[in-house]
Amino acid sequence: MPARLSRRDFLKCSVVAGITVYVAAPGSAALAALFEKERLRPMPWDPATGRIRYRTDATAKVTGEKLFSYDMRAHDLPGWPREQAHAMLLRLTQADRVYQGFDLSSLPADLQPDRTVTAADLARDGVAFPPFYGEDLLLPEGKTPAYLGQAVALLIWNDFARFRAAKSRLKFRDELIRWGAQTGPVERDPWATFRYVRVGGASAFDDDAYSSYKDTVLFPSGYKKHNPQWVTGDAGGKLDAQGIAHADAMAAELDRPGDGKLVFEREYFSQSIDTAAMELDNGNGWFDAATGTLHLVSATQSPNEIAEDGPRMLAATKFGVKRLVLHPCYTVGYGSKDHNAFPFVVLMAALYGGGRPVRLANDRYEQFQSSLKRHSFRMHYRLKLDRASGRFEVLQGRMLGDGGGRMNFSPSVCLVAATAAQSIYYFPRSDLSSTVIASRALDAGSARGYGTLQSMGATEMLIDEIAAELKLDPIELRLRNVFATGMKNTQGAIPAGLQRADEVLKKSREHPLWTQRAKRKAEYDAAHPGKRYGVGFGCVQKDYGTGGESAFAEVALSRDGRIALRHTGIEMGTGMATSQAAVCAQWLGRPADEVLTGETQWPELPMVATDDPWLMSQATQDAHVGNPRWTPNYASPSSASNSSYFFSHASREAARLLFTQGLWPAAQALWSQGFGGGQLAPLVARREDARWVDGKLSAAGLQPLSLRQLAVKAYELGLATGAVVHYFNRWQWTEAEFPLRDDPRLPLDGLALRWGDGSADGPGTPTANGYRIVERTRVFYPPVQRNNAGVVYYSAIGTIAEVAVDIATGHVDLLNHHSILECGNQIVPELVSSQLQGGVAMGIGHALHEFLPLYEGGPGDGTWNFNRYTLPRARDVAVWRQTGEVLPPLSPTDAPKGMAEVVMIPIVPAIANAIAHATGLRLRELPITADKILAAHARAEASKTQPPHATSMTETDQEARA
Repeated sequence: MPARLSRRDFLKCSVVAGITVYVAAPGSAALAALFEKERLRPMPWDPATGRIRYRTDATAKVTGEKLFSYDMRAHDLPGWPREQAHAMLLRLTQADRVYQGFDLSSLPADLQPDRTVTAADLARDGVAFPPFYGEDLLLPEGKTPAYLGQAVALLIWNDFARFRAAKSRLKFRDELIRWGAQTGPVERDPWATFRYVRVGGASAFDDDAYSSYKDTVLFPSGYKKHNPQWVTGDAGGKLDAQGIAHADAMAAELDRPGDGKLVFEREYFSQSIDTAAMELDNGNGWFDAATGTLHLVSATQSPNEIAEDGPRMLAATKFGVKRLVLHPCYTVGYGSKDHNAFPFVVLMAALYGGGRPVRLANDRYEQFQSSLKRHSFRMHYRLKLDRASGRFEVLQGRMLGDGGGRMNFSPSVCLVAATAAQSIYYFPRSDLSSTVIASRALDAGSARGYGTLQSMGATEMLIDEIAAELKLDPIELRLRNVFATGMKNTQGAIPAGLQRADEVLKKSREHPLWTQRAKRKAEYDAAHPGKRYGVGFGCVQKDYGTGGESAFAEVALSRDGRIALRHTGIEMGTGMATSQAAVCAQWLGRPADEVLTGETQWPELPMVATDDPWLMSQATQDAHVGNPRWTPNYASPSSASNSSYFFSHASREAARLLFTQGLWPAAQALWSQGFGGGQLAPLVARREDARWVDGKLSAAGLQPLSLRQLAVKAYELGLATGAVVHYFNRWQWTEAEFPLRDDPRLPLDGLALRWGDGSADGPGTPTANGYRIVERTRVFYPPVQRNNAGVVYYSAIGTIAEVAVDIATGHVDLLNHHSILECGNQIVPELVSSQLQGGVAMGIGHALHEFLPLYEGGPGDGTWNFNRYTLPRARDVAVWRQTGEVLPPLSPTDAPKGMAEVVMIPIVPAIANAIAHATGLRLRELPITADKILAAHARAEASKTQPPHATSMTETDQEARA
């Protein structure tokens, strides 16, 4: 164990699979190199305005402090050996033949690895991936690779100079691998298939005749030649057969729409991309065999996964690991470091370091070759509508995604792609199915957008094309079909809160970029011969959350009035540490002074999770609720835009309890003692009258009290000075009853409080660090049926894009763009602005620039870098002209909404629609490159010389299939 551990540090551990897991808080004395409370600066807070001038990590980042695991070396970490070993993975560049081993004889003797690890070593020593990642941590000889870029060996050098020289000689050397017989790629059934069928009632607000939420989500009965097979439809049969019968009826109606109806059938493609996180996948691990302790520094969005699955992985080995010490760090991921296999590869590497710490870190070529990618999707839509009114009637969607060689989050992305396809629209009837295949492509995971970018972008392009056919303003068509409050989504669930997409549409319709588009086009085209001007629009609403959200948070107050916040969430570039600190100000008068993130051990509140929150039965949940320390899910990774709404809930509730159980009664005591005047307070103050003004608490005209004064009194009287909370949300907050004065029912399922300095008596059973768990007396978990809702929390955004297309070259200039976002109350407006700008830039890259071939010739061959992969630069994103605005909240009590993903989506169809407005060309395959524009233009010109022929709107658009 590291030296100089405090008593508190020792207590912050647990036992998993017989291995003690110690999470070294970045603030512990043993880890000065990760000393967050020294690295991070208290936020400069103006209590009068409630504004923050810069982030908690701003100074550390601009001055090069070591906040990221990529920067960590053994000599930075107290208690670690000074000698640092370095490692690389040998990866395969083919996936259609039998792997027969490798040959390093081309390396000089002095550059040979000091340790080589293969699948045979792992099998002998019992080292394997956690089940989530499948088999073959390293591919054994005699097998065909499951995917391109699969690792076959770990090579370790005991010094950097030899490592660097050897790695340079080994790169781009396919001849190092020995191959056997050609087998063709490994064929497997898809990772997942989901189907959602809904038949609404007589109106949008009546009960559904059938829906996934009310009845069942549909799953294939099996796979035939890797294609999903469905039960036979039967209107009087079981629920799944009824669903298929409804789907069959919709299909027949789409084939024969009838008079006055139109059916549009189109196909769209969204490409595979790299998330291009600037921090590469990396880790540093040290196994101290003498004490049986394995120390791990790693970049991850899901530290709790490592804390749970890492010990199970290590316990199965023959190395005698007794302890796992985790060092969480800040990271940047965009989803690529959420449930990423890399930390477990580093655990493996550490076991073979021979007593030296082993650093395994990708360079950019390796990052392209191995990091999680965005799923590519091909989407085939059929939409029936009434020609006269423009009202949508039936939507059928068939989506096919590519999940690559390991399953990862493909089932979840598959599900979300289907449930998101409706975007901001109401469809009385729908049949949406999504399949994600297993292939030899690189693993695809939870990249920003999570399947919704693909399916909603296609929907928005389709809506624009329909508007052109009907000769309607595209925003007008959207308003006729916009999803309104109280309507049901395509799963049959009613979304939470007021739906404000209509406000976004109306405000967008009034923007000068939109109202003046015809005039601007005429003027621009006349002034720029050879170029064509266009304006396009896209509007979407995206879910935030997973349906199994959970987190811990602690807010504690010292005697001198300093506020400390601990949280399970990890800082991944969104400003989470800053926003969570700011959340405390509502109840405590100012942000937290100290923030610790990535915390995975909570002995103060010992909750236990036993089952999968998405798959458990109602009977299983009911059997557990009698245990006051049970929860459906322990902690969620930092993903799915969950910081602002979900993580903030924990921080806010902990701060609120500290106020209601500590500061408010302390204030009452001070006022009742005639504080400041020597007489009993003549005024009556109620809790709802309390206000923080200039950092002091006042109510009903009574003496303002500083936080320090209140803290001293709370400690003196043995009132609450710390709160640890846990929540669970399944598209609805869990609520529980607790034996607390003034707070009998809370939107939490776990609670522990510290009374005074921890020695004072108070409600609850003593646990750790002076806390007492206040066990719930009743709990109200959302029923498991709510899993069928798919999503219920949405934030909406509309984006207008202004482009110019050079007809001779096909080049697209993005001249300007404006976004209108709806996201509730902003915690830190500057962070919302940064996420909006960064997200839009990512969307621009997806629309016009970024592309990865899925198979051979793609990143799996190890030769890809930014010389081949084009990210948008400042000149490509209208950096000096872009604008954005946020709709004001409905009230000061509106919750902040998750918005970090939705902001990247509408710019993609907006650009596609703007190109169509500029050129008359509908391009449905992303990215829209100059070559594709020139080819489409050539086809359009050629078609003018062909004799006319009749087409039906029910025919598949052949150009879309090209």
